[in-house]
Amino acid sequence: MKISLGSDHGGVDLKNAVLQVLKDMGHEAIDRGTYDHQRVDYPDYGKAVAEDVAKGEADFGVLVCTTGIGISISANKVRGIRAAVVSNEDGAEFSRRHNNANIICFGQKYQTAYEAAKFTRIFLETPYDGGRHQIRLDKISAIELENER
Repeated sequence: MKISLGSDHGGVDLKNAVLQVLKDMGHEAIDRGTYDHQRVDYPDYGKAVAEDVAKGEADFGVLVCTTGIGISISANKVRGIRAAVVSNEDGAEFSRRHNNANIICFGQKYQTAYEAAKFTRIFLETPYDGGRHQIRLDKISAIELENER
């Protein structure tokens, strides 16, 4: 699988830890940065990873900022993206199983490297159930289309 990753300065350490785990698992990784602790703006990285996923250049994405919230909001502005902030195993599983999320987001302030790696593994290994859930995702897609400029 090809995974695109990104973070701002508040998430760079956790992003780097997840990046290494993904490589160890045999996944191909696209690291969109940032690469150090110098202040940057999370929307730039949320957009870069979301566009990789939306264009099919990556199968999934991983995003990290201090809380996971800002970067997920940024990613969700890209059509076709369903970025979910995950803080436990259930969230990792059901964001895929029911919501067909294609980007998992973390807050470095709240997750350890071990937790983020475990949740990412669950996220990547969980299939989408489809069925009744697809009706809801179609409604989300309709909202995106209605609000395009």
